[in-house]
Amino acid sequence: MISGGSTDGDSNRARKAHSRHESFGVDDAVRVEGPVISFGPRDLQGVSLPHNDALVIQAKVANYDIRRVFVDSGSSVNIIFQEALDQMNLEDYQLRPVETALFGFAGHTVYPRGEITLPLTMGAEELRKTVMTVFTVVNAPTSYNIILGRPAMNALRAVASTYHQKLKFPVGNRIGEVRRDQPSSRKCYAETVKIENKRARRDGESRRSGKEEVHSIQQAAHGGR
Repeated sequence: MISGGSTDGDSNRARKAHSRHESFGVDDAVRVEGPVISFGPRDLQGVSLPHNDALVIQAKVANYDIRRVFVDSGSSVNIIFQEALDQMNLEDYQLRPVETALFGFAGHTVYPRGEITLPLTMGAEELRKTVMTVFTVVNAPTSYNIILGRPAMNALRAVASTYHQKLKFPVGNRIGEVRRDQPSSRKCYAETVKIENKRARRDGESRRSGKEEVHSIQQAAHGGR
């Protein structure tokens, strides 16, 4: 789960104001209409079972077809990684600064390069839906291009099923959907484990080096008495 970023405010004052606003509860007068979204046996067609795969899909962002989009309803922000952004011709879009760090990258704190608003398109043909989406830009090693978090999911009014490997969302009175890219999901997982293993080894070596340095200093101090 990734937390932080500017979704609920980019300062302590803004986050407190957001929390106070939310504490008043939901307005019962607000009614959202649309089709009922459900999943059934037909949605498993083409899915390799059994599986424990994450939901990885393809989406269109700023008219670019982007693969390796990880659907993560636990993330407080939508993330686009710098390497993917560099491959997109987006001179007309400018980064806005973000002060709040992100937490959850394997226990590490990551400071975003900024945030950018881009059109995100899901689905195909008549059952296509586009929403302007705020992405937090992160420069970090990853096997994904984009992480779709709660803000994008809520803007799309989307419902995801990792078991059915599918994302569904209302388009008028009908339902659009995006199917999984299961091979990419498994490849991304393998690459992520490899990246984190390398990071863990580096961190372990750094800690051992630090302990050895402290031990040497202590020995020198005792020897000088």
